[in-house]
Amino acid sequence: MLLGRRFSICLALLSASAFCTQASAQDWPKEPVKIVVSAAAGGPIDVFGRIMAERLAQILGQQVIVENVPGAGGMVGGQRVARAPADGHTVLLGTIATHTHSQNLYKKPLYNSVTDFEPVLLMAEIPLVLITRKDLPASNMTEFVAYAKANAEKMNYGSAGVGSATHLGCALLTNAIGAKIQHVPYRGTGPAMQDLQSGRIDFLCEIVLTAAPQIEAGTVKGIALLSSSRSPVLPKTPLASGGGVAGVEADTWTAFFLPKGTPDGIASRLRAASIEAIETPRVKAQLEKLGASIVAPERRTSEYLTRFVQSDISKWGAAVKASGIEPQ
Repeated sequence: MLLGRRFSICLALLSASAFCTQASAQDWPKEPVKIVVSAAAGGPIDVFGRIMAERLAQILGQQVIVENVPGAGGMVGGQRVARAPADGHTVLLGTIATHTHSQNLYKKPLYNSVTDFEPVLLMAEIPLVLITRKDLPASNMTEFVAYAKANAEKMNYGSAGVGSATHLGCALLTNAIGAKIQHVPYRGTGPAMQDLQSGRIDFLCEIVLTAAPQIEAGTVKGIALLSSSRSPVLPKTPLASGGGVAGVEADTWTAFFLPKGTPDGIASRLRAASIEAIETPRVKAQLEKLGASIVAPERRTSEYLTRFVQSDISKWGAAVKASGIEPQ
């Protein structure tokens, strides 16, 4: 009799808990939602976040604002969300910087990007493109590989700084082709692009949005996309894999994460709203102008995002090691 009563009480508590969680999800969002962007205002990731915020506000019927929290390679913003209340009102626009490079470039990162967040969905990838000085005697990936192997000791490549996506993208490339080439770090992409245009460095691995105008103007050569798929911004530029270089997928990416412990119902609602947003023709066109390629539907689950982050950390860990970078 006593056992039966205890069972009934436990069942009632479980039912109440499930009801409260369901009600919480249905009521969400109760207040403005903050999308934390771990980068300064004005850059491609910030613009991506603002495009999504505008459409999500329309879908959710609640204000959605962007909060820029740069610093420590994206970790300051990431930590801000990891420590936020798990009520769905603080969302991280996660990137390769916040969730991959942070785990490889620092001995003691501010969080564990796999265990300290609730993954929502992967939304888009933005590829890097290999560009060279305009007088480099190579016009495609096959010719570039042959030239790099024969002239590695006298070649160099630029980047936006040690540990940046542009640095690690080229490190992944040079490691794949088996050529040890001197790295020249700059304070940002602008100075690196200027020296590439003037012929002071040989090549650069840059995001398509920044590289496309220079390729179209003929001030640099576009050799190959370091990606698994073509870019709407550079539709004529071939993939590196087409030139015989496999495993060089240096896409940056965007995804939504919530604080650990956020109810599944809230995460599901945010996922559904985000999918509706990225499938809106106007939004999709805006994102494509940034060089972003929307991921396929089967890659938009929380389970996929968990596996993706784990795999990305491992892949880029190898690139960091090959580059000789010492974690800070």
